Amino acid sequence: MLCPACRSGDTRVIDSRDDENAVRRRRECQSCRHRFTTYERIEAARLFIVKKDGRREPYNRDKVLAGLRRACEKRPISESQMQEIADDVERELYARGESELPSGLVGELVMSALRALDKVAYIRFASVYRSFADIDSFQQELAQLQTKNE
Repeated sequence: MLCPACRSGDTRVIDSRDDENAVRRRRECQSCRHRFTTYERIEAARLFIVKKDGRREPYNRDKVLAGLRRACEKRPISESQMQEIADDVERELYARGESELPSGLVGELVMSALRALDKVAYIRFASVYRSFADIDSFQQELAQLQTKNE
């Protein structure tokens, strides 16, 4: 670790504490005695989503949240609940240990969480995600949802 004051590489850790998302280290330069703080965070592996047309793009949590916000608009679902769903989806994706995953998996994970949380939000998300071609396919999804609730 280079000292930000004198650029010396001779530094030592004085104190180390775990934070929520990082390890906080208090350091002192052995050359100039300047003290500074560093944070260590785990860098998550790059995750790519393979789209239906074969394109690959980096996983983007903001896209998941945007879809959730649209589906949950005017529903009694808090921002923290949507954040929690996004956390769960992200955790599941990284837990699979693969660098590339199909976009369909992301959609299915979101739909599964919404199905358990709010049926209207689930139907909204499913109607866009599954792009129902006609009213019959929409009614089939509703019938499946009603069957699972009984």
